[in-house]
Amino acid sequence: MKRFFSQAIPQGLKNYYHLAQAFFACVYFRFPARELKVIGVTGTNGKTTTVQFIARILERAGKKIAVASTINFQIGARKWENASKFTTLSPWKLQKFLREAAEAGCEYAVIETSSHALDQNRVWGVPYEIAVLTNVTREHLDYHHTMAQYRRAKRKLFLQAKRAVINLNTENPEYFRANSQQPTLFYSIKDSRADLFADEIKLKKNDTDFSLDGTSFHLNIPGIFNVENALAALGAARLSGIDFSIAREALGNIAGVSGRMERVSNTRGLNIIIDYAVTPDAFEKLYASVLPFKLPGAKIIHVFGACGERDRGKRPEMGAIASEHADTVILTNEDPYYEDAERILDEIEEGVNKNVTGKYFRIFDRREAIARALALAKSGDTVLITGKGAEMTLAVRDKRIPWNEKRVIEEELAKISA
Repeated sequence: MKRFFSQAIPQGLKNYYHLAQAFFACVYFRFPARELKVIGVTGTNGKTTTVQFIARILERAGKKIAVASTINFQIGARKWENASKFTTLSPWKLQKFLREAAEAGCEYAVIETSSHALDQNRVWGVPYEIAVLTNVTREHLDYHHTMAQYRRAKRKLFLQAKRAVINLNTENPEYFRANSQQPTLFYSIKDSRADLFADEIKLKKNDTDFSLDGTSFHLNIPGIFNVENALAALGAARLSGIDFSIAREALGNIAGVSGRMERVSNTRGLNIIIDYAVTPDAFEKLYASVLPFKLPGAKIIHVFGACGERDRGKRPEMGAIASEHADTVILTNEDPYYEDAERILDEIEEGVNKNVTGKYFRIFDRREAIARALALAKSGDTVLITGKGAEMTLAVRDKRIPWNEKRVIEEELAKISA
């Protein structure tokens, strides 16, 4: 019944409700964000990794921090998982979190800020010190309907911020700048005119090197997109007055980000990668990171699905990209919520059927799909398992079924080895 009434009420009216909630939450918790330097990170892909990069740089600089991201929360030394499946908290929970951070003596709060939260006014009353944009590509059109509205929602973060860090390779990057007077750093891996331009990029199978303003940086995770995420974090560091030598040490000490290009060690010589990729752009970037290191004769096996009640138009696009690049595609279940889970796979399959050149399987049970992928893989093969990342549940209607992608992979590997 609650779900029925929620769907029946126009989003515009619900946004006024969220605005009222945000106002009263700010008043009740005494506007805690005013006592903190808040850095907000928004974008289609890369938000979580960029938040983690910024957090580690701030800590290396001796700052006490709070973090609210898709995968975790942190207040000082206390850390815990985000089991809510929400990128950005509700107004009451967010303001309570910020009050606890302020009372704990935190100087900075780094908040992963979604387009939904911005559109719904859930972050009203948060005076962002710095707004960071990773990129804007197709996503959430089930909610925003058009890319113009999606971009407009993202821009609201920059209207609330004093300073900005923006990816110069995003379509019309100047659009996100609140005004010409807003101090802004643009970053790029392509355009040397950017304030922060990465050159001498060396992409390797397990790590990455690049240079910025004569300083060499090393990342313990692969992918050209992670160079962009690092540049975004370095922009926030520069605006925070943190020397690049400190940021360099911080980035070099990050072993990885849970569920983001995360490798699963094994004794079979397999290159097993868990990633959250849930958009066509993320798929393209994922394959750009793994294809150059594909060994002659080796296979890429990709297990994925699509989230229910989300942008349906992206599903065949994801199917087409995977079947173009992978040798074996395995479609499986992934957070259907209230949508018909089989229909979700049907819609991905439209893209797969048009482009598949290798083997193709449709295995609804996600554990069984992963088991099949591992059984098919031989030494030197790459197994991509995407869509869940570090999430700890599967969403089926109103149920949240415990799920740990990495643990499932390890359990299925153990069965094969037994």
